Amino acid sequence: MKVIIVGGVAGGASAAARLRRLDESAEIVMFEKGPYISFANCGLPYYVGEVIQERSKLLLQTPEAFHARFNIDVKVNTEVLSVDPAGKEVVVRNPDGSESSYAYDKLILSPGSTPLVPPIPGLDAMDNVFTLWTIPDVDRIKAEVDEKKPQKAVVIGGGFIGLEMVENLAERGVDVTLVELAEQVMQPLDFEMAQIVHKEIGGNGVMTYLGNGVKSFAKEGCSAVVELGDGTRLKADMVILSLGIRPQTKLAADAGLELNKRGGIVVNDQLQTSNPDIYAVGDAIEVTDTITGEKTMVPLAGPANKQGRIVAANVLGAQNVYKSTQGTSIAKVFDLHAAATGINEKRLIAAGKKAGKDYEVVIVHPRSNAGYFNKDALFASGWQDSWRSGCRLRRRG
Repeated sequence: MKVIIVGGVAGGASAAARLRRLDESAEIVMFEKGPYISFANCGLPYYVGEVIQERSKLLLQTPEAFHARFNIDVKVNTEVLSVDPAGKEVVVRNPDGSESSYAYDKLILSPGSTPLVPPIPGLDAMDNVFTLWTIPDVDRIKAEVDEKKPQKAVVIGGGFIGLEMVENLAERGVDVTLVELAEQVMQPLDFEMAQIVHKEIGGNGVMTYLGNGVKSFAKEGCSAVVELGDGTRLKADMVILSLGIRPQTKLAADAGLELNKRGGIVVNDQLQTSNPDIYAVGDAIEVTDTITGEKTMVPLAGPANKQGRIVAANVLGAQNVYKSTQGTSIAKVFDLHAAATGINEKRLIAAGKKAGKDYEVVIVHPRSNAGYFNKDALFASGWQDSWRSGCRLRRRG
């Protein structure tokens, strides 16, 4: 059997490794548009902040090591241009610019996603505005900080990557301003929980503009000027755009595969697309929400890794089922750790109205240690604790 995998990182690389363990005779070819097949996405901001000091620590697998260990033909810097489902072949652009075609028995799509970059006026003229998603992205940002030593930075977007960049730039001595269009950062959190994060950010010297989007960009000498919706003008030496992501599904669309309204690839519970010989995993696919049962998209590495392992078995004839995704995330924001799993109250309101069900909310302030520990001794040894207890229960309809 010949299996072609489009894309590496979490889903594609997991599928390739698992496939080899299940079948030593399968011919496996992996195409990756960029130079890296597996790297630590979540560690990228911390390389900028020099918490991770060795760049090599970000690289989980090299093409050479992957080939040596799993006997998988890894072709990096090779972009898949088209898929012909009827002829069961793909056309690729090689590193030298030439094009080649490869036949397959089964195809696994793991195209991932890309940072969302809206058409903001003036953005095209800027040379000190960055996004962070790949190793080349972090190389550019790290070089900017190391070599040009910016004094001021604006981070646009208060999601996980945005907040991690805020912290790591601040740790490098940069005066950071955060801009977020919504009324709170970290959308998976409910509003009252996000206030704790807001307090932590402000307490570390970061100016935050909430409920305020970006209107335009302009250049002033070597600096960028970010104009907000309310007319506020922020001058910075560098800008980080962290406005969300979108699935890379043009290849699937051009191949005639079914997509949802958000552009995600529709798959069944065995991760097959609308073509039974083509499977898909990762950021680009539609999944079922564990809590609500509704269709959604959850771009996280954990689910992608699991999907990759399931797909590997299924292309060999198994009928393993990927049931659902319960989105779980955690972020460090200075001395605070904020985590969420499942759905929040905002989504419960919508789901409850649709299903005709009530829900309950519990707010708890627990100790982080047993009550018989000596408070002063714990603080002297570096423990931090709120030393509050009790909970509040309320019913919402």
